[in-house]
Amino acid sequence: MNSVNQNASAAQRGATLNRNQCLVEMRDINKAFGGVQAVENVNINLYPGEVVAVLGHNGAGKSTLMKMLAGAYPIDSGEVIINGEKASIRTPSDAQAAGIESIYQTLALADNLNSVANLFLGRELLTRWRTLDDHRMDAEASKVFQRLNKNFKNYHTPVRRLSGGQRQVVAISRAIYFNAQILIMDEPTAALGPEETAMVARLIEQLKEEGVGIFLISHDMHDVFALSDRLAVMKNGKLVGTYSTKDVTEDEVLGMIILGKKPEGKPETERPAR
Repeated sequence: MNSVNQNASAAQRGATLNRNQCLVEMRDINKAFGGVQAVENVNINLYPGEVVAVLGHNGAGKSTLMKMLAGAYPIDSGEVIINGEKASIRTPSDAQAAGIESIYQTLALADNLNSVANLFLGRELLTRWRTLDDHRMDAEASKVFQRLNKNFKNYHTPVRRLSGGQRQVVAISRAIYFNAQILIMDEPTAALGPEETAMVARLIEQLKEEGVGIFLISHDMHDVFALSDRLAVMKNGKLVGTYSTKDVTEDEVLGMIILGKKPEGKPETERPAR
């Protein structure tokens, strides 16, 4: 893949994005495992430069829904629309080709490899002689790491020796280097201290400015209210509702999660406030 094309200016991408054009729409999505309906007729969407928190108890269907978007699970029925066009997502490779990247709680990093090797793992840059182009990978890695965190210098340190926040830099860098438009983040601040949690929050704000849309799976209400623009609550495989985060209280969100109760007098929304 041509690195020049991959790494077109983030500012240019942000400037040329139509923030009123929906990035992804999941329409009437269904998924069953045996006789258990894990996801039932769920509709959810995401716009450029916004964070939508996807909430619910364990077993509510939120992770299953996001894994279908990521290509980890096949969709039983329903449609996925990416940038206004119907997409067929059957595998993680299909999702990546559509500009969707996932960052799981485990980060899926190879602990014995350094940051550069993890950035290009499985998608290494090659010379014209089909050997690893270490010089170009180092140069490209430096650009993307510095874009996210100017203090990040541990390019050749095995990632097992990095802090949790530094590992998040590597995982997020891997996603955005390959031009992710849609990012699925699963508990990005779990087990991080306050300083590293603040670092991840800054990374998310920077991605929003560049027009990246983020689905955030989290149980942390502080993260939800600090980072998300809208929130979608699921219970027993169904969508309870989608609301602007600023319009609801924590108690109302907990009522949706625990009881499946919609907040009274609060309008649902299918798009972010601009």
